[in-house]
Amino acid sequence: MNYIVQKFGGTSLGTAERMRSVAAIVQKSIKDNRVILVLSAMSSYVKSEGTTSRLIAAADAAQERKNYAPILQSIQQHHLETVSALITGPTRDEISNRIQAYIDELKSFLHAISVIGELSTRSQDVIIGTGERLSACIFAGLLNSMGIAATYCDLSTIIEEEFREADQQFYAYVQSRLRDIITSCGSRVPVLTGYFGFVPNGIIASIGRGYTDFTAALAAAAMQARELQIWKEVDGVFTADPRKVNNAQVLPSITPEEAAELTYYGSEVIHPFTMEQVMKANIPIRIKNTFKPELPGTIINPRATDMATVKPVTAVTAKRNITVLNINSNRMLMAYGFLARVFTILARHSIIIDLIATSEVNVSMTLDNTDRLGRAIPELEELGNVTITKDMAIISLVGRGQKHCVGLAGKMFSVLAEAGINIEMISQGASEINISCVIKDEEADKAMRAIHKAFLE
Repeated sequence: MNYIVQKFGGTSLGTAERMRSVAAIVQKSIKDNRVILVLSAMSSYVKSEGTTSRLIAAADAAQERKNYAPILQSIQQHHLETVSALITGPTRDEISNRIQAYIDELKSFLHAISVIGELSTRSQDVIIGTGERLSACIFAGLLNSMGIAATYCDLSTIIEEEFREADQQFYAYVQSRLRDIITSCGSRVPVLTGYFGFVPNGIIASIGRGYTDFTAALAAAAMQARELQIWKEVDGVFTADPRKVNNAQVLPSITPEEAAELTYYGSEVIHPFTMEQVMKANIPIRIKNTFKPELPGTIINPRATDMATVKPVTAVTAKRNITVLNINSNRMLMAYGFLARVFTILARHSIIIDLIATSEVNVSMTLDNTDRLGRAIPELEELGNVTITKDMAIISLVGRGQKHCVGLAGKMFSVLAEAGINIEMISQGASEINISCVIKDEEADKAMRAIHKAFLE
């Protein structure tokens, strides 16, 4: 039987009842497949209340020499209560003791941080990775108590060599280590922690909060899996945010290029690095709903070369709370190196750009994180007149068939004009898979509904 990799997000695992539902999905899956599991930390519907967010809060409190004990106590209590509700017999004591050991280890780390008042990227990785270690060991215990032979695989120490960058060489090394670990499980179900050890420059900075998806992708590529399944609390990828657009529909399939655009511009489809790895390995990704496992979900299929060719528009999405940075300067006219100077300043302050629009004397850029912008502005003002506009949104029309559709951009802008929505900025890449424009944030929902009605209903 071929492998499938199933990754379950934190919301899917947030309570004992939800863990039972996930175990039922796994029990059904192993009848026809060899299953590899990758788990996130336990979470709730509110991200700030999840285990990972609370671990980050505890680390910040320790660094500031504040009281982090109540946060640890709540994490410990929640996980021990979950064990008591799920597991009986000697296994319960074994898992409870392991959880206590992880919490004690975490206390030692936080105490050391509070003493020195400094949080290194390695320490932060260890603290954040505790969440996946807790959830994975509980879930492996649950499967074993159900008679499903499972092996808990703590990946936190699998990186045994030094790497300077999180590049493809590093990822190939991780894949090799994962292959060894999964193979060593034999016929048992590997239950992998989403956290896989020390990533160069830190796992959050190098990969981001979606690193568990990435671990699943590396495992799928390592074992040449038939399919990577990402189990979430949504039915699949929609034509628009169903919370904002009543007539939004689940897409049965999309291309990896479309999924990447939708993810970057507001729709939480799947971690971009995840798609990069599975595309190289030619492995389909399926988005499924943990709470409605009977639904087919959405498949992101790198093997299909003709998908969406007749559909100019696949979905519309919005990226909210955007800031527009505008620089006006006559020194741009007939000059070389001006944009390079702008980008060098922004790079020095770790400011990421989304969209860019230029004229002979003006350059406009959208930014979604302005924490460091204040320090960059004095340097930018040496180049020209700088203005900042906040509370904006990027509206993106995504579809691989755009390049074969004449007049698409004109229709999009006309629809927005008819809805009384003013466009502040326009961008379209050479790949012709995405047309984006910037509008006021307060008008984003109305814009999505108008565009969806015109193109997708």
